[in-house]
This record gives sequence, structure tokens and C-alpha cells, in this order.
Amino acid sequence: MAPTRSDVSERVKAILVELLGVKASEVTDDAEIEDDLGADSLEVSQLAMLVEEEFEIYLTDNSAEKLITVGDLVDFVLASKTLK
Repeated sequence: MAPTRSDVSERVKAILVELLGVKASEVTDDAEIEDDLGADSLEVSQLAMLVEEEFEIYLTDNSAEKLITVGDLVDFVLASKTLK
């Protein structure tokens, strides 16, 4: 059974809070991972690896560059899980 958007969103938010040390209230679907949450390029790479591990998916460099907001990342995970 495919995960729900709510489940994926909560798991992604937990990863971001842990990795970036931001408040959970700051991690909204519209929050930009770099501009609003302050992730640098190394943290973005770490985020990609953590998300790949957590959800057993693969993020190419090309697809990762398109993931600007938290919502973009959640949508990508959902699409990847649905395709399996």
C-alpha cells in the first residue's frame, strides 16, 4: 500500500528538523529548503541521502535540483513510491 501524503510529509519534516536544527513549525510545504530553512549544498546532499534511505527511493542529481520546497520533496517521494 502506498504511503499517504500526510505520512510522507511528517517523515520528511522530521528529517529536516533533525538535519537542519529548525523548528518543526518552520517546515511547511511552501518552505524553500535552501532559502527559508537555510540548508547549504552539503546539507541538501545529506538530505537527499537521508530521504533515499528513509523511503527506499533514488534521487538523481537532476531530480534533486528541481526540489525547491518541502512540498516538492514530499510530492517527489509520493510519485516515486507510487511507481514501484
